[in-house]
Amino acid sequence: MVLDYDQDDVAFWEEVRDWLQTNAPRERRPEAGPEMRAFLLAWQPRQYDGGWAGLAWPKEPGGQGLSLIWHEEYAAAKAPPIGCLFVAMNHGGPTLIAWGTDAQKAFHLPKILKGESVWCQGFSEPGAGSDLASISSRAVIDGDDLVVSGQKIWTSYGHVADYQELLVRTSRGEKKHDGLTWVICPMDAPGIEVRTITTISGSQHFCEIFYDNVRIPMANVVG
Repeated sequence: MVLDYDQDDVAFWEEVRDWLQTNAPRERRPEAGPEMRAFLLAWQPRQYDGGWAGLAWPKEPGGQGLSLIWHEEYAAAKAPPIGCLFVAMNHGGPTLIAWGTDAQKAFHLPKILKGESVWCQGFSEPGAGSDLASISSRAVIDGDDLVVSGQKIWTSYGHVADYQELLVRTSRGEKKHDGLTWVICPMDAPGIEVRTITTISGSQHFCEIFYDNVRIPMANVVG
């Protein structure tokens, strides 16, 4: 009920509802592949230009620090699911806000908010699943680069991503979680192979990723 909100919330609610009714795409979002990427990278800049991108992000990196009313109205307006922008908006971007360098924030956060880049997540592995303490993909320091070898699996939208939040093992300590490094991996780096996985429903949004001595600048290490 509207009475559950204060007047500022009510005004914001009405503004959100009016904007979404006018601007939300009416056509169905493509389910997967380059078509979904193109659709969402056209919709995201429209949200950015309207002042509605990254509402839950702090104001300093370009967010609004606002409430969940947007998400309620977004669903009510049947606006397109966030799909391949999920990792960038809800995980990669917020991680950079918390732990990224000034240079990493300045380069990546505007691109995420404006819908200029797609991210995927490189965490799960065939022998570890989601037990991140057991991952075995390795990275060794060679000059100004990390050299990565290994494999990830169940990487959603890896075939349409520009960057990956990649978790690798750079050392081993007494605790299994020691020695893990979070790094920004450009998906066009030489040595990366992406294979799509067809699910029982016929969709192909999952991928397995192979890394063969992939060189990633040390400047891409986060935290």
